Amino acid sequence: MTYRVCFVCTGNICRSPMAEAVFHARVADAGLDDLVEADSAGTGGWHEGEGADPRTVAVLAENGYDLDHTARQFQQSWFSRLDLVVALDAGHLRALRRLAPTERDAAKVRLLRSYDQAADGDDLDVPDPYYGGQGGFEECLEMVEAASTGLLAAVREHVEGRAA
Repeated sequence: MTYRVCFVCTGNICRSPMAEAVFHARVADAGLDDLVEADSAGTGGWHEGEGADPRTVAVLAENGYDLDHTARQFQQSWFSRLDLVVALDAGHLRALRRLAPTERDAAKVRLLRSYDQAADGDDLDVPDPYYGGQGGFEECLEMVEAASTGLLAAVREHVEGRAA
């Protein structure tokens, strides 16, 4: 049975596709490709049908990540097929939990940086780099990479628990 993860930010062109690309690489490196699927979406549909922000693509490529991406808006009906919905900041977390049709679905929503043991528990947001320079995208990638290690460990635990 496949474990399904969806990363969610605002417009699905910066943070969530970056998280998707990094997590895909972590899953592949762990040999879990056949057991874990990841994708991404936005809380809004402003950029639906567009590719990722060129700065996101550049930072990912500079760091050895691949990304084939088309932006889309998160749909309430997706909760039923997802095991985990990963929000990139507290605003996304609140919006997704409000959108969740059941308490069980709302419990599937977690903040990405909650998986980073070194992160400050009072501020688990991945800042939106869209209106800034290249440095914001690099900082975003650092946060995503740091949290992806813990996220992969948590997902591996679920996947191995299902196999047992």
